Amino acid sequence: MKKFMDDDFLLSNKTANELYNDYAKYMPIFDYHCHLDAKEIYEDKRYENITQLWLYGDHYKWRLMRNNGIDEKFITGDADDYDKYMAWVETLQYSIGNPLYHWTHLELKRYFNIDETLNVSNAKKIWDNTKSQLKNDDGYSAKDFITKSNVKAVITTNDPTDELIYHRKLKEDKSFNVKVIPAFRFDNALDINKRGFTEWVKKLENVSNTKINNYDDFLSALENRMEFFKSNGCLASDQSMRYMPYVDVTREEVEEIFNKAINGEKISTVEEDKYRTYTLNFAAQKYYELGWVMQLHIGVIRNNNTLMFEKIGPDTGFDSINDASIAYSLGQFLDLLERKGVLTKTIIYPLNPVDFYVVETMIGNFQTGGIAGKMQLGPAWWYNDCIDGIKMQLRTVANLGLLSRFIGMLTDSRSFLSYVRHDYFRRILCDMIGRWVENGEVPRDYDLLGKIVKDISFNNAKEYFNINI
Repeated sequence: MKKFMDDDFLLSNKTANELYNDYAKYMPIFDYHCHLDAKEIYEDKRYENITQLWLYGDHYKWRLMRNNGIDEKFITGDADDYDKYMAWVETLQYSIGNPLYHWTHLELKRYFNIDETLNVSNAKKIWDNTKSQLKNDDGYSAKDFITKSNVKAVITTNDPTDELIYHRKLKEDKSFNVKVIPAFRFDNALDINKRGFTEWVKKLENVSNTKINNYDDFLSALENRMEFFKSNGCLASDQSMRYMPYVDVTREEVEEIFNKAINGEKISTVEEDKYRTYTLNFAAQKYYELGWVMQLHIGVIRNNNTLMFEKIGPDTGFDSINDASIAYSLGQFLDLLERKGVLTKTIIYPLNPVDFYVVETMIGNFQTGGIAGKMQLGPAWWYNDCIDGIKMQLRTVANLGLLSRFIGMLTDSRSFLSYVRHDYFRRILCDMIGRWVENGEVPRDYDLLGKIVKDISFNNAKEYFNINI
C-alpha cells in the first residue's frame, strides 16, 4: 500500500516516475490563463493567515463548504478568519475524491513544508505553523509564491476598460523577472442583455475618449481599446459564453439592436444572438490582425441562484455547466473566419466534457499548414480539472489529434498557491504515457517521450503564444 501523497503520488509505474522526475518536474510554468490581480502582484501582497490565501475569493472551496452545510457566515460572511479556516477543515476531511483534497495538501507541502493530513485534530497546529511562516519577510509574498513556483509568465484576465496601470508598472519593475501580460476579456462587450450594459458602454466611452452614439462608434471604441492592450503587451483575447451563437445577420440589424439596448429597450433572445454573432465576428477578425490568440470558453450558466446573486453578487460559486448544442454554430463561426482568411490561433474550452469530442473533431477541420496545433482543445478547466476530467481531455486530444502538440495546463485561478495544479496535471500526464509504455502501446523511447512531456509542460505554450521567456 502506498503512503498518502508520497513522492510517487499519481505515478503508478516506473516509466511514469521516470518521465515525471527526469522531464516534467522541473519544467518552468507559463500560466496562460488566470485571474490573478496585477495590482496585488505589483504591491507584493502579503497574508496574515492561511484563510486569506485559501478562502478569500475561492469559489471552488465555497461550493464544497455549502455542500457540507456550512453557514454562509463562514464562507463569504463576516466570521473570524480562524473560524472560517476551521469550517474549511471540517469540510476538507469529508472531501476525499475531490481535487481540492489533493490541491490543499499539495499547497501545504509545496509552500509550507507541511507533510501532514489536515484534519480537525491538527488544524490549530497547522494554523499556527502557517501563520508563523507567513510572517517571514522572505518567501511568502505574492511575488515569492510566483517565483518559488518557477513561473516565467502569467496572462491575466482584464476588461477592455482596464487601464492596465499595474501591468505597466510591473513591466518597469526590474527586480521581478516574471512577465505579467493582460488578456482582452470581451464578455462585457458581448453581454448586451446583462444588467449594467449601458453603464459599461459609458465607461468604455470615457476610457477610449470616443463618443458612442451608435454601433459604429461602439466598434471604434473597442478597436481603440484593443490597440491600447496591444501596446501593453497583450497576446490573447478571452470570451466566456453560455453557448456558441451563430445566426445570419446584417450590419443594419445589429445597429438597430444596439440602439435599442443603449436606449434601455428590451432585447429578445434572437436579437441578442444576432448581436453577439456579428460583434464576436468583428472582434475575431481584429484578433487576427493583431496576431492574438482567441480563447473561447463555451458552456457556462452563471448566477443560477437569484437570491444569493442579489445577496453577495457574481463569481461566488453559483455558476454551472450548460448543455446547449455547440457543434453547428461553432463550425459556422470558424468556417466564416476561415473563408475570409482571418482565423487566428484559437483555443476552445468546453465547460461540458460531453463536448470534448465535438470540439476536437471540429477544430481538426481548421488546422493550417505552417502552424502546428493552430487550433487547440483547451485543457480541462473549472469543473473538469479533476483526475477524470484531465484524463478525458488528454485522451480526447490523443485519440483525435496530436497530443504532442498540446499546449498544456493553466490555473484559471485567483490564488497564488494554485500552481500546484500544474504539478497535478504533469503527474497525470506522465502516468498516462507511462501506462501506454508499460502496456506496450508506445515505445520506451525516452528521447521521444521526454521531449513530448517537456513540450506539453511548457515549451508548446511558449511557442504557441510566441513569447520570449
